[in-house]
Amino acid sequence: MNKLLSTIVALAAFGSVTFSAQAQDVKASPQAGEKKAAMCIGCHGIPGYQASFPEIYKVPMISGQGAKYISAALHAYQKGERKHPTMKGIAASLTEQDIADLAAFYEQHGANPEAAKATAPQPSEAVAKLLDQGKCNSCHGPNFSTPIDGSYPKLAGQHADYLYAALKAYQTTANPQVGRANPIMAATAQPFTHAQLKLIAQYLSTLPSDLHTVPQSRFR
Repeated sequence: MNKLLSTIVALAAFGSVTFSAQAQDVKASPQAGEKKAAMCIGCHGIPGYQASFPEIYKVPMISGQGAKYISAALHAYQKGERKHPTMKGIAASLTEQDIADLAAFYEQHGANPEAAKATAPQPSEAVAKLLDQGKCNSCHGPNFSTPIDGSYPKLAGQHADYLYAALKAYQTTANPQVGRANPIMAATAQPFTHAQLKLIAQYLSTLPSDLHTVPQSRFR
């Protein structure tokens, strides 16, 4: 195991311990999460909905995403480790119970694990080299839908423009509205040009996935 991968695994284990400590007194309820999701569906419940600030891109699909990752992301918005004015405001209003319930709800909301097992298109030679350079599957799994730790996201099938914006955010510093303070992803993303990040994002978006946008009845 190379040094980078050893560091990743060690940090993943540390993150798991931290998450467990935060959640040990909270019992998640998908049913309660469904009732609390009204604040989420205005963006995440509309197929193709685009955020317009601070950047324009489709909001990520979160139905079928792992509960542990959703929780980790919301905590990162609370702490300012992820910079996004709207998400920071929403996350700041949530209790630990709220986060656990919402995460549990979206993990099972429209989830279809079998969908991620379909045959994936092979990357071009150029994209394969970029994925190998970034060691992307060492964290996100060989099909990019089975991360080695639940606090990492499923990437397969996610919107390409969102993935591109997210990858760029790990390269961004000293911006009050955009940026993500994750040392592993920052080190991974920094060597790539924006054009290379876009190629990676475009390929990942074509992969079989159990991520979905599930329209609420009011938006159908």
